[in-house]
Amino acid sequence: MNKLGTIIGFTYKQKAKTKAFKVTTLILVILMTIGMNLPYIISSFSGGDKESSGAPGADVPAIGLVVADPEQQEIGDELKLYNDGLLNPTFKLISYESADESKLNQDVDNGVIDGYVTLQNMEGSVSPIATYYSPDGDVSSEVQTTLQMAIQNAKTNVIAQNLLTDQQILDISAPVSLVTKEINLGEGTGTASSEDDPAAAGVNYVFVYVLMILFFFSTIMTGNMIASEITAEKSSRIMEILITSVSPLTQMFGKIIGIFLLSLTQIGIFGLTIFANLMLPHNKEMLSSMDIDLSLLNLDVLVYGLLFYIFGYFLYAVLFAAIGSIVSRTEDLGQALTPMTMLSLAAFYIGIFSMGTPNSLLVKIASYVPFTSPTVMILRVGMGEIAAWQIWISLVILIVSIFVFGWLSAKIYRTGVLMYGKRPSIKELRKAMKAFKM
Repeated sequence: MNKLGTIIGFTYKQKAKTKAFKVTTLILVILMTIGMNLPYIISSFSGGDKESSGAPGADVPAIGLVVADPEQQEIGDELKLYNDGLLNPTFKLISYESADESKLNQDVDNGVIDGYVTLQNMEGSVSPIATYYSPDGDVSSEVQTTLQMAIQNAKTNVIAQNLLTDQQILDISAPVSLVTKEINLGEGTGTASSEDDPAAAGVNYVFVYVLMILFFFSTIMTGNMIASEITAEKSSRIMEILITSVSPLTQMFGKIIGIFLLSLTQIGIFGLTIFANLMLPHNKEMLSSMDIDLSLLNLDVLVYGLLFYIFGYFLYAVLFAAIGSIVSRTEDLGQALTPMTMLSLAAFYIGIFSMGTPNSLLVKIASYVPFTSPTVMILRVGMGEIAAWQIWISLVILIVSIFVFGWLSAKIYRTGVLMYGKRPSIKELRKAMKAFKM
């Protein structure tokens, strides 16, 4: 155990001090910071144009409201009242008493308003004909959608006046949501699903997405680090000195655990970076405006995400170590690691492209395959409904696979570190294992 601890500490310190680790971590932290603050940066640089394009001092575009026919005056008044009552309006409405086209066009030209909307009678219907005029004849999709919803709400209020209560009018305008749920034919209930809570579902969606990306990049980076470390020691003949004092098995797991701790350190730095950026005033305001509450995160996703990340890492790590031990030159390492890279990509792509269908047959099968379960099972936990026994079966399969592949990798490692020249075939490895009585 003393030797294992020494190797873990040595590997951790050696890799943490390298320029590549420091530069990579710093670049990723900078990119994450820029990415999380990009909307605020863009809005800061475009703030002057945004203010000057509408009414003086306004942060939203100004739109003139023209009631062309007196019959539509009630709808126009309701429209103005509805928009003024919004906490975060998409646009500001400015009422005009007359449909003076020259006056309206002059105000558009002077930047008082960005455009104007007219309400006219539709023959045989209470609904108005709404026409939006602007210099380029176009309107943003956000303004168009909000304007249509506001006119729809105003029309409903006028039609239902004195007939329905305010709550009944709101119920008429409210959209109907349809959610899908899997029928659980087993006796026990699984993890709690947040499909009936859109806010919680959104938070879980983002967290699952981040976890899958994190697992993929972490596996690729640490796996290559483990393999290249072993191959470099072997090609420089340092390995021949090391195995005289420390057993190959202790070396292998010492390197795996040391680099795993290094990976956790890097993830911790990224986590602190994300937290620090989320605590900035403009990001907190954005999260609240988007109705994103991090306290709604499903605790099961966090716990199971950590378990599958740790066990998934060790499964891939022992295989990366085994491959690194049979390669004599670092130039040949990339080609030798291609199968592991493909496995990592398969786990990543199945998870990412199945986020809209977490209960599909492919996802269910992949959640029990040890190489894909670290990402796919988290998808099922976070985005769908799943019985607890299914999660634990997947975990047991993953842990058993670690022991099986760990035992096999240890045998390959003991043999591979003493074999030089071209990369040995499976048949040559078996012969060498028998010769060394591995």
